[in-house]
Amino acid sequence: MSFLEEFEKTLACRCRQNEPPFCQAACPFHLDIKGLEEKWKKSRFNAAYRTYQNAVGFPGIVAKLCDRPCEKACIRAKIDSSVAIGLLEDATVRYAKRKTPNAYNLPSKGRKVAVIGGGLSGLGCALRLCNKKYEVTIFEAENYLGGRARSRMDAAEFDKEIENQFQFETLDRRMGERVSSLDSVLKEFEAVYVATGEKGEMFGLKPSDEGAFATTTPGVFTGGAVLGRNDMEALADGLDASLAIERYLKTGGMNEPFRKKGTLLEMNTSLIERKEAVLPAAGAYFTEEEAAQEIARCEKCSCDACMKACDLMRLHEKTPRRIWEEVYITIHPGTLSRDGTWATRLITTCDQCGLCKAVCPQHIDFGEFFLQSHRAMHNKGAMPWPFHDFWLRDMEFSSGPAKVCRRPEGVERSSYAFFPGCQLSASDARYVTKTYEWILSKQSDTAVWMTCCGAPVEWAADEKKHGEYLEKLKKEWRELGSPTVIFACPNCRKQFEQYLPDIPGVFLSEVMEEWGIERQSPESEAEFSDTYAVFDPCSSRDFPELQQSVRRLADSLGICRESLPYEGEKARCCGYGGHIGIAAPAYTKRVAYERSAESSLPYLTYCVNCRESFAGQEKDAVHFLDIIFGINGNKRHLSTVTERRQRRMEAKRWLLENCWHETVEEEVHMNLLVEKELERKLSESQILVSDMEQVIEHCEKENCGSLDPETGHVTGHLKIQNITYWAEYEKISDDSFRLWNGYSHRMNLEGE
Repeated sequence: MSFLEEFEKTLACRCRQNEPPFCQAACPFHLDIKGLEEKWKKSRFNAAYRTYQNAVGFPGIVAKLCDRPCEKACIRAKIDSSVAIGLLEDATVRYAKRKTPNAYNLPSKGRKVAVIGGGLSGLGCALRLCNKKYEVTIFEAENYLGGRARSRMDAAEFDKEIENQFQFETLDRRMGERVSSLDSVLKEFEAVYVATGEKGEMFGLKPSDEGAFATTTPGVFTGGAVLGRNDMEALADGLDASLAIERYLKTGGMNEPFRKKGTLLEMNTSLIERKEAVLPAAGAYFTEEEAAQEIARCEKCSCDACMKACDLMRLHEKTPRRIWEEVYITIHPGTLSRDGTWATRLITTCDQCGLCKAVCPQHIDFGEFFLQSHRAMHNKGAMPWPFHDFWLRDMEFSSGPAKVCRRPEGVERSSYAFFPGCQLSASDARYVTKTYEWILSKQSDTAVWMTCCGAPVEWAADEKKHGEYLEKLKKEWRELGSPTVIFACPNCRKQFEQYLPDIPGVFLSEVMEEWGIERQSPESEAEFSDTYAVFDPCSSRDFPELQQSVRRLADSLGICRESLPYEGEKARCCGYGGHIGIAAPAYTKRVAYERSAESSLPYLTYCVNCRESFAGQEKDAVHFLDIIFGINGNKRHLSTVTERRQRRMEAKRWLLENCWHETVEEEVHMNLLVEKELERKLSESQILVSDMEQVIEHCEKENCGSLDPETGHVTGHLKIQNITYWAEYEKISDDSFRLWNGYSHRMNLEGE
């Protein structure tokens, strides 16, 4: 069984998305309260009446007599008070202007059905069959219809409602006629519904487990009070039994499915806010305005925790089942070319943060589903490589030219290794240099292991290259002496926990808390706030010890902190993770904006990528290392991809020069003038200034650019690995150039 088939089975067995809400499950008629909610909220009582009528058959009677099991089941009963569904149903009947049932000019089906018993159950069955133009005869021993229910309300009002609903139907009423035997009835009619009421005659019938309302006698069905139902349950039986009878008349089978009872829906009441009930000013009924106010208290209960919490599901407005379907037809397309691209961007937009699994009552893991889907698409060569090209090149840089994997001089075996990850130094080289200085002051044999954890190649779903890179990391770790790894990045620790579980690790904040660190005086330009909201990165979800250590460390540093709506196990993505910035840039910006707006306080982060994401939204935020070392302060502009590479090399140079007394040669760059605004524009498309340099060098060497005689600008292109880059530049002198524009496209040029 493939992972897609296994996941479909998981959804079918465990997903509660389509489970009915508590009120609907408790209602004998399975009344769709969520469907009525919008109509009530907008005072569309005519439309609400039609929905109500279709569900209960006799709205004027049910609104008066129902004992409201829906209100007892309402989840608000556990919080404040139930939504007053009974008063809302009363308002529907009271304020609807059009109560005349629909009239359909259809020919008779010529099939005869007998209903024995004129109580609510028999009337419900007769009404539905008459609506469908079956020839129905009702036998009632009394001289009136309605049975025991008629005595519970005004008889004239009761009779009026019955006549209203039957006004366009032909119903043969045999009043005062008691049926003593089914034999004669079965000779005249093709099907029979026995609804003789409480303690009524059963004619020796025995129930059958072959179908709902079926008996062991072919063509004979039974339900209602004769089976112990109350009035509303009896009416619901009659309405539903009409379906079983129709199935029998059409197919000869008595196997109408049994209606599912109850619900498997689960709701977390702690997340529901209190909303005081609306009390009717008139005492007995709602005004139209009061009805609209009361239904606003409805939670529209459904198992949609994943859709509310997961940005991908919520912003794309896709249900779990819809996601599975779109991914399935992408991996197994029905096109003649077998080239399915329906959900490739959707698959890449998930960064496997794990929030869907954390909030799901059944712990269904869509992150793993997307990862396996991504791998399947990669293996068939159908995943667009532009989604990953930049980050795979960036990983090569981090694990190549910018890598430092060293033990201190004279140390043969390190007990610890500081693993800052590739993005910490990219944000600020001092995050690495100052931290490593402090670690050495506490544990002098600590190695530095500055490289990439392999996340980009995992996100690209290339299992072969990922496996090879993991083996490379294992080898480097053993060469350092198999130390305990001090992780500065939660995602790096997550990668190691999942793929390199034999390598022991600890978080930097835990080490700082244990070994003791004092807050340094801030630099003159660094301004900090008194209070911060702690932002838990999504990669910290499975590391509660990390989340708590950061909070304790903040307390010890004298930082006042507050909570965010989503934290701890429910931590949400800042928009930086995975490769979603390229695959879905608009989505990424929306997520980053929403995270930034969740509190007016500045954020305290311990994932540098979160810090960068908030900088892009001009949200005041600090990394906890900013506070410890007194650098940067709250405000920080988003770094360009070129600046991030330069800072990684800056950190490498400092480490080699100060710890190993080695001189690192400066990178040789051409004399290229680039305005800062243009560099930021290039960065948004993940284009490095060095990419533009390569294009210009190629064009000058091969004399292959196109010169615009009016501007003097040269336009040329060069394919670098998988992407073709274009540069518009001006030659100022033999060795000096000015870049006017640059861009890239995700296609191969013929002959390149």
